[in-house]
Amino acid sequence: MDRRSWLKSTSLGGSFALLGGLGVANALTPEEVIKFNPRPIGKPARLSSNENPYGPSKRVRDAVTATFNDGCRYPYPHLFELADIIAEKEGVTKDHIVITGGSTEGLRVTGLTFANGGGEIIAGQPTFLAMMTYAKEWGASINWVPVNKKKEYDIDEIEKRISAKTKLVFLCNPNNPTSTIIEKNKLKDFCNTVSNKTILFSDEAYYDFIDEPDYPSMVELVKEDKNVIVSRTFSKVYGLAGFRIGYLIARPELAKKLKKNIMANTNILAIAAAKEALLDKEFYQFSLKKNREAKEMIYKTLDHLELPYVKSHTNFVFFNSGKDIRKLHKQILDQGVAVGRPFPPFFNWCRISTGLVEDVTKFNQALVNIYS
Repeated sequence: MDRRSWLKSTSLGGSFALLGGLGVANALTPEEVIKFNPRPIGKPARLSSNENPYGPSKRVRDAVTATFNDGCRYPYPHLFELADIIAEKEGVTKDHIVITGGSTEGLRVTGLTFANGGGEIIAGQPTFLAMMTYAKEWGASINWVPVNKKKEYDIDEIEKRISAKTKLVFLCNPNNPTSTIIEKNKLKDFCNTVSNKTILFSDEAYYDFIDEPDYPSMVELVKEDKNVIVSRTFSKVYGLAGFRIGYLIARPELAKKLKKNIMANTNILAIAAAKEALLDKEFYQFSLKKNREAKEMIYKTLDHLELPYVKSHTNFVFFNSGKDIRKLHKQILDQGVAVGRPFPPFFNWCRISTGLVEDVTKFNQALVNIYS
């Protein structure tokens, strides 16, 4: 079927055409709805913030409910228990773990700890801005290194720019918004080299979505006592964005410094949710499966519309819209779908999060309507 015919049939057939051609849009069973808690369809469909459209799982909801009676207590004993669980998962000691109010607090605390009062952070552009925005408020300067033509970190250029004033090098790997990863055979060598010169921060919020076999986490370098800090979150694959809980992994000396600047901490219900989420392997695998299905649905539409995109290692897709994202954002919103904000300098690119089958179908149909 040529592009024009496909557009015509899709526009007439609506959701049925988009879903039927892919063969992955199976409705959830009643049991799955209870266990995996799909988000109610929003108005607009929220595909703008890389949220997991499923969760908290039933197991997590039950664990949180059972913890209500402890709501009058301070969370510290529960916090220490979670630190032990995470330490065992990551293969380090609890002295390596810093639990934070979401990974965003971890990024901000790190920026404050190492760039307060001046100095420089080197970061790719575009990337997740939480650390850099906060660090600038405390007197740091940001040395931006544009991503390369493949939308990947230019690690050679980053390494060249390290100087005596560099307090920290920030990596978001996989990167937000480009969804790319650093080639695995180069990653460890690069991070090892950088950590001998300054602090290396590896934001691994989307690490769980990487399909490439044996892709390394930089926790490996933390275990080697390197100047590396790794951040993880419960917001994405575990579906706990609203609970605001994440953690950092760093050698004990660095972790101790970071703990001194923790401001928000977290709460007893979030701790209970995180503990149970780590045990709920069924939900974890379900989230990954549904994310892959949603990405394939998006790829199919983009291929037929001949809109270039980056193969994603995350729960979102970054595609070349061929028009200013500020205009496209409004056009899609008018059809009931919210997509990601502009990411300078790529104003002709759009970031679309994965979502429920119904959410993605709505996005696909909106895109077809706009480009037909």
